[in-house]
Amino acid sequence: MASTSAEIIAFVLSISGWVLVSSTLPTDYWKVSSIDGTVITTATFWANLWKTCVTDSTGVSNCKDFPSMLALDGYIQACRGLMISAVCLGFFGAVFGLVGMKCTKIGGADHTKARIACLAGLIFILSGLCSMTSCSLYANKITSEFFDPTFVAQKYELGAALFIGWAGASLCIIGGSIFCFSIAESSSAPRRGYVYNGATSVMSSRTKVHTTVPDKSSPKHFDKNAYV
Repeated sequence: MASTSAEIIAFVLSISGWVLVSSTLPTDYWKVSSIDGTVITTATFWANLWKTCVTDSTGVSNCKDFPSMLALDGYIQACRGLMISAVCLGFFGAVFGLVGMKCTKIGGADHTKARIACLAGLIFILSGLCSMTSCSLYANKITSEFFDPTFVAQKYELGAALFIGWAGASLCIIGGSIFCFSIAESSSAPRRGYVYNGATSVMSSRTKVHTTVPDKSSPKHFDKNAYV
């Protein structure tokens, strides 16, 4: 019962993390222009993995898609690949998680379902690591440009999408770890042992009854001629 509850909690955490990671991919605010040192802000620059935009003081946004994938910076291409991999791995992890949970009626025996659940946990952990690496790589680029005194172009700060991605990755890693520990709980469950004492024959049981039951009949008296 405890293992089943742990699997349900792990599945809920993993699916929640996968949903957050999936929502991070199309989110606009991966980085937002810094307003440090400015008195009046007339425009806000922001960008994500697919486009860069500017929003003026009236709220009108003008966006420009990245012209070519081959002309992009290396870190943006790496972040795209990692985030897409994280979403795909999370989908397969959800499928294997449904099959491997004890509360479902598919997947075969309990031992086989435990292995499938462990595989789902490993996939979720890998998905969380991909998302964590992507967000950390993007954030490292932003912070390195922000604290570089020789960088004279527009400086940016961390956007909300990065924090959502980190939260989703953490949930995927935690849920996947619980899935992996569920197979250890299943293998350490006590098993009943049966002792075979052997079949008892009918003759041996009758012999035991005759030997154990005392003879309560009255003593017999013999005539004198019986001793001749």
